[in-house]
Amino acid sequence: MRVFIYLVALLVCALVGEAIAGLFTLGNDIVRIKIGQGLSSALIFILPPIILYVLTRNEPLRQIGFRKPAHWWMLLVGVALMFVSLPLTNILGAWNEKANFGAFLESFLKMLEDVAGDLTQRMLEVDTIWGLLGNLLVIALIPAIGEELTFRSVLQQALTRKINNVHVAVFLSAFIFSFIHFQFYGFLPRFFIGLLLGYMFYYSGSIWTTILMHFINNATAVVVAYLEYHNLTSADWEHFGSTSNIAVLVTSLVLTVGLIVLVARNQYKYGRK
Repeated sequence: MRVFIYLVALLVCALVGEAIAGLFTLGNDIVRIKIGQGLSSALIFILPPIILYVLTRNEPLRQIGFRKPAHWWMLLVGVALMFVSLPLTNILGAWNEKANFGAFLESFLKMLEDVAGDLTQRMLEVDTIWGLLGNLLVIALIPAIGEELTFRSVLQQALTRKINNVHVAVFLSAFIFSFIHFQFYGFLPRFFIGLLLGYMFYYSGSIWTTILMHFINNATAVVVAYLEYHNLTSADWEHFGSTSNIAVLVTSLVLTVGLIVLVARNQYKYGRK
């Protein structure tokens, strides 16, 4: 019954969301496109999880994950994790970009990548503070809330209950999280980020932790792109934090694993449902 409720809510919200996005795309005005994208994302990713939990749970907000973390310092660990893992994320991206999918499939995948990349680039190129704030809302905050509710609160928790193995649930939800973006030359880094978010959600017991992490990840790209557009930095928003220095990569790996282990050893243990 819960699956049916969620799928119906998702279908209705997706149809309405895509219709809104389509209407706002008319005229090809980038501001209207951003508004359409924001409304569409909110409808498709935020509303269905809320409908599901309100209709099927006695304590919907708590069960969806809106509870305090096991320890408040885990919020700071989550933020630190997104930065110390940047070299690993970027090296995975570099390896992923060299993937060979075959001539026919590669041309199709590159077309998808180019369309998404061109739209993202247009959205990121703003010359005012208001434009920057708008991007932080549409590109960073709304996706952070919506994707965490969908992939961690709903999908990961459902898989954990069904499979009774949190590690399999985290891996599957991270895989689907990366796959559903349909940008396969960025599949590995997005999958890796999904793993970090999945484990931090489980160990901290709070969706606030991963919403903050997800927002920081998206917002970093938005801010770096803004600074790059104004020639205030030479950093490339798509490869911010990238390096081929082995010492830095090893340090990144050690710190990333260490922070996850730290949170795991102090994990949220009570009231899992």
